Amino acid sequence: MTTRILGIESSCDETAAAVVADGREILSSVVASQVEIHRKYGGVVPELASREHLRHIVPVVREALERAGLRLEDIDAIGVTRGPGLVGALLVGLTYGKVLAQALGKPLVAVNHLEGHVHAVLLEAYRAGNAQPEFPAVCLIVSGGHTQLYHVEASPASGDSVALQLRYRKLGGTRDDAAGEAYDKVAKLLALGYPGGPIIDQLASSHRRGQGSGGGFGPRTGTAPRFGPTKLRGNPFDFSFSGIKTAVLYFLRDHAEFAPGIAARKAALREGKRSAAELAQLCDAQTLDLIAAFQITVVRDLVGRTLAAARETAARSVLVSGGVAANSELRAAFDLAAAKDGLRVFMPSRALSTDNAAMIAAAAYPRLMAGERAGEDLDAEAVLPLV
Repeated sequence: MTTRILGIESSCDETAAAVVADGREILSSVVASQVEIHRKYGGVVPELASREHLRHIVPVVREALERAGLRLEDIDAIGVTRGPGLVGALLVGLTYGKVLAQALGKPLVAVNHLEGHVHAVLLEAYRAGNAQPEFPAVCLIVSGGHTQLYHVEASPASGDSVALQLRYRKLGGTRDDAAGEAYDKVAKLLALGYPGGPIIDQLASSHRRGQGSGGGFGPRTGTAPRFGPTKLRGNPFDFSFSGIKTAVLYFLRDHAEFAPGIAARKAALREGKRSAAELAQLCDAQTLDLIAAFQITVVRDLVGRTLAAARETAARSVLVSGGVAANSELRAAFDLAAAKDGLRVFMPSRALSTDNAAMIAAAAYPRLMAGERAGEDLDAEAVLPLV
């Protein structure tokens, strides 16, 4: 018998709802983005995010059900994100999910947002008909709010031999900025708009292809920087990205020749010119070299530490998820480097990499099969470890 779960996700600035059957088949997935609301501030404003979730939660859930061809009464359970995230934003989705579950008499399953990102990888493999990841695995969750590395083991969930009950052990995490946060901050320094990750990726990747740089990056101009690898004491699987952000800041302060281009791009952004093609016209070779140097440094650190962790723990697969997993440079670098170690890398599609509710519904399924139910006292948690 098919088990259809309605997933609800509202941890940050995306109001999302989805219906997933048996933790594998996406019947619908709807996401209402708030990018245009927060763009003028260069980042997510929590109060505005909460208000937008209140506006969108009902129509988004309704549309998800309509696309799936179902009524609320047809849903077997509701999975909702309880954390981590912005408390006000989380409370909107959590409260609505609790009310629906109580009104319909359906089970409510609380989901850790980070575990959702892990299940996005499995969901993508099911959807694409690809081979499933082998466990134990190492999983990198990398986004605007998170950069964390986990060792993941799996066993079949009771009631379904295909659904996997996952167990996590944290190997490392960022000590300061998340990788996606560093992208946004550097994009702001260079007047590239918000969100910074996609635009930096497009500019850096096209520049490197145009230079014919192949697998490595070398500065093309006299003022292009060379950023060295981040050196950390203690846990070798920790990350730090505030240093590279600060290095870009100081580099721009020391090289006044970048100022006219930054001013021109600020003017273009005010005029609504935000596409990579439009901004590329206002980036000289020095600026594009700087952008490419920043990206390759971040990617090198993410890939290097993740694969070192995979070797250390004898992992059989590498999972990469979160918004930054959509980065084309990161995807290519992981595929190339992991192949040398004889490892397979699994990533979700770009649509499933960013915040969505399909991954929440998928993560809820094995917990539902294991008999987990959330009570009326369920509350949002801004900080929620993945265990």
